[in-house]
Amino acid sequence: MSVKPPQACQTMLEVRAGVDALDRELVALLARRFGYMDAAARIKPARSHVRDEARKRQVIENASAAAAAAGIPDGVAEALWETLVEASIAYELGQWDRLRASDAA
Repeated sequence: MSVKPPQACQTMLEVRAGVDALDRELVALLARRFGYMDAAARIKPARSHVRDEARKRQVIENASAAAAAAGIPDGVAEALWETLVEASIAYELGQWDRLRASDAA
């Protein structure tokens, strides 16, 4: 079944196919984003540089503004990006530690 744009969907099967296809794309984008966390863990010289509250605020504000421009309901992007950024920080901390542990070995 080909994926139809939302406005062309006539059945729940079509809607679900579109959602499933989009979810696969989102996962691929998340994998790419976490690749940047790998790079950040490699580049940052100190573990204390991983958590940057000013940058976290900026990322969430950017996502919120983009969401508002796209007509996404208020608060949705903020909640999603809060979770995403915290997960990214946790992942980056783990990667930072892993990279330095292998350097020490």
